[in-house]
Amino acid sequence: MKPWEDKIRRVVPYVPGEQPKGQGIIKLNTNENPYPPAPGVRKALEELRTEELRKYPDPTVKTLAGCLADYYKVEPDQVFVGVGSDDVLAMAFLAFFNSEKPILFPDISYSFYKVWAELFGIPYETAPLDEAFLIRPEDYYRENGGVIFPNPNAPTGLLMDLKQVEDVLAHNQDVIVIVDEAYIDFGGKSALELLEKYENLLVVQTFSKARSMAGMRIGFAVGSRELIRILQDVKYSFNSYTMNLPSLVLGVEAVRDDAYFRETIGRIVDTREKAKERLKRLGFSFPDSMSNFIFASHEKASASELFEALKGQGIYVRYFNQPRLENYLRITIGTDEEMEKLFSFLECYLKDMA
Repeated sequence: MKPWEDKIRRVVPYVPGEQPKGQGIIKLNTNENPYPPAPGVRKALEELRTEELRKYPDPTVKTLAGCLADYYKVEPDQVFVGVGSDDVLAMAFLAFFNSEKPILFPDISYSFYKVWAELFGIPYETAPLDEAFLIRPEDYYRENGGVIFPNPNAPTGLLMDLKQVEDVLAHNQDVIVIVDEAYIDFGGKSALELLEKYENLLVVQTFSKARSMAGMRIGFAVGSRELIRILQDVKYSFNSYTMNLPSLVLGVEAVRDDAYFRETIGRIVDTREKAKERLKRLGFSFPDSMSNFIFASHEKASASELFEALKGQGIYVRYFNQPRLENYLRITIGTDEEMEKLFSFLECYLKDMA
C-alpha cells in the first residue's frame, strides 16, 4: 500500500442504468419520460442567446424558485432548487443527518441513500419491506437520527397513502423526515399538503420523470423556511452557482405549461394500466405500480436470462441482481409503440419456452 492510500475515503458507488446509443434502441431502463418536454421549452431553447452564457447564472435561482412556489402554492423562500433531485438529496443528507443515531430508510429502495450515508459517514439502518414489498410505518417508530423514503417507492412502484406518510411524520417530530417524491405525479397525493402541520418535513421532487427534463438536471425541495435556509447555507458553502442558465430558463417553461404536463402524465398512466393487463396475460406478476414503471416477475422465465434476451433485441430494461429482487425486471413505461414491440418479443420468447 502506498503511504497516502490509507487516507482515501472509499465507497461503493451508485451504479446508474445503461445509456445505450444507436438506432432502433427501445430504452425502458431508466424511468425517463418517453415524450418530449413542453413546447415552450423548445421555443425558449431556440431563443436562448449565446451571449448570455458568458455570464454567471443567478445563484438565487429566483425566477425558477418563484415559478415553482406559485405552482405549488407556497412561498419562494420555501423552495430550494438543485442539479437534479440527487443533488438536492445529497445536500439534505449533509445538512440534516448529523446525529450519532442512525437514519432510517427501506432496505429495498433508492440505492443512492446507502451511498450518501457511507460517503458522508452517516450511521444508518434499513427497515425491511414486508412480503408484499410495502413500507411498514411502525418500523420507523424507533429512535433515529432522521428518516427518508421514496413515495412511490423504487424499484417497486408502490405508493404509501398520505395517512401512512403522516403516521411516520407523527412518530418522528424530533428529526428531519424527507419524502422523496420522484414519481408522485403518476399516482397518489403529495406530502406537500402536510407542510403546514410538520415543520420538520422536506419534500423532494424532480423534473426528470413527469416533466421530461432528465437531460437538464433539475430537482427541488419544498419545506419550512428554516429548512430551506439551511439547505441554501450548505449550497453556498461549496458552490454558489449550482444551476446553469439553460436549466433555469427551460425549467420555468416546463412548469408554466400545466396542460401539457397533465396530458403527458395521462398518456403514461393510460399506457401503464394497459401494460399491466398485457403482462398479467403473459404470466407476469408485479406490485400495483403508481409510478412510470412496472416491477415484474415471471412465473417461469428467469429475469436475468430475460434481461439478456431483451438486450440482444435492443430493448433495455433494468435488472437488479440483489436478494429478493433477482427475479424481477423494472420496465419503464414507454410509448404505446415501444411497449407493443416489448410485448411482441415477450410473446415469442415465452411461447418458445413452452
